[in-house]
Amino acid sequence: MDQNLVAIAKIVKTRGLRGEAVADILTDFPERFEETENVIAVLPNGERLELKIEEFRFQKGRILLQFDSYNSLEKAENLRNAEICIPEDEAVKLEEDEFFDWELENCTVETIAGEKLGTVKELMRTGGTEILVVQGKTKEYLIPFAETICPHVDVENKLIKVDPPEGLLEF
Repeated sequence: MDQNLVAIAKIVKTRGLRGEAVADILTDFPERFEETENVIAVLPNGERLELKIEEFRFQKGRILLQFDSYNSLEKAENLRNAEICIPEDEAVKLEEDEFFDWELENCTVETIAGEKLGTVKELMRTGGTEILVVQGKTKEYLIPFAETICPHVDVENKLIKVDPPEGLLEF
């Protein structure tokens, strides 16, 4: 199992005698659970388990998952804190100018003039324009992930070129 994986949920706790797993949803496409049957659980120790989703339902912003062969609370408890993943090639196809968070992480960020700023640590969701959190040598930059500020995004070569407005990088 050397394929790259994409996390779609993370188990936070178990509930019920049948061993349901309560998970945070990590995908922007929760409808994908309609078609997803086989998943890979990545345990906190790095171990990978192939699982089959028997049932699922959404509840209070989370998803309840019932896995084949995990029919007791004790068995399901072994999955606590596991990331529920799918192979990268099964991820939802995005439009040309859309990116998954994990594709942006670890990209080198430099100005259009070639000044290296650092690497993307995470994409912060604010409800409006997402913010690239860029770790520089001496400080962290918060750069709006807008087309006018980030005109060149090349996730294959892990490079983002930014054209920051005056004063943006001075904080």
